Amino acid sequence: MTEDKDNLDLLFAQAREKRPELPDDLAVRILTDAETVRLERRKPDETKTNPLWTRVLAGLGGWQGMGGLVAASMAGVWIGFSAPAFLPDPANYIYAQDVSFVVADLSLDTSFLEDAE
Repeated sequence: MTEDKDNLDLLFAQAREKRPELPDDLAVRILTDAETVRLERRKPDETKTNPLWTRVLAGLGGWQGMGGLVAASMAGVWIGFSAPAFLPDPANYIYAQDVSFVVADLSLDTSFLEDAE
């Protein structure tokens, strides 16, 4: 094991001594590519944002989700206007004819108001 480790250290030492040089044309290509990338990142983003309707449609699941939403809404409106006989009519609750008010008798002592005269 020690012999293998020594051989490995020798190989690493040789590798450090014989560092390959970067060819000049490769260095120029790398630097020009880096410069073009840097300049492209500095450009303002010219992409248009999607209109509000497109974003809402995408948020609801596209046309399939919008179709389901419309179908459920129309079913709710239909059931609301022509309710089955076993359901109470909600219009009676809104436009009730018999109105009764309950007035609370708080039995407040108002004698101090009469003494002020």
